[in-house]
Amino acid sequence: MSRKILIVTGDGGDGYEALYALQRFEEARWVPVVAAPVRRRLHMVFHDEEAGWETYTERPGPSIDADLVITAVSAREFAAVLLLGGRAPEYLRNDASLISLVHEFTAQNKSVFAIGHGVQILAAAGLLKGRSLTAHPHVRVEVERGGGTYLHKPVVRDGSLVTAQTWRSHAEFYREVFECLE
Repeated sequence: MSRKILIVTGDGGDGYEALYALQRFEEARWVPVVAAPVRRRLHMVFHDEEAGWETYTERPGPSIDADLVITAVSAREFAAVLLLGGRAPEYLRNDASLISLVHEFTAQNKSVFAIGHGVQILAAAGLLKGRSLTAHPHVRVEVERGGGTYLHKPVVRDGSLVTAQTWRSHAEFYREVFECLE
């Protein structure tokens, strides 16, 4: 089995989620590979909660390099895919090549992981029907309209699909992720 994990993001992806994923997979001796619509340095953001705000706040985050363009990726080269959250899924869910790639992972019975708004990509791909999952609370309506069951829990595992609400769920999320990869 390949020891490579595909991490999908783009400009506006969550910086906490990206940095943690890259370091956690490397620490566990997996090879994280970042794919985006373009191969260049990506501008990430930090999303957090702040008193007095009804929604999350967004601040500039780190930059990370995209190793591959989404159109150059084949699921057969990877053990699993991780769809990061942040603002990037808002436009990535409109990328037909990404939707096709996510279908490729599911058709090959490979694990699919998504954090926060990353679930929007799964919703756009029509892959939520009959599934139990979590996501950022603002994505709940998309989960339910897509036929999924939204659970207000930090992490939900439904077979080889593992979802988390936010970066605050990293510890629980990665325990499930690595269980899937064993």
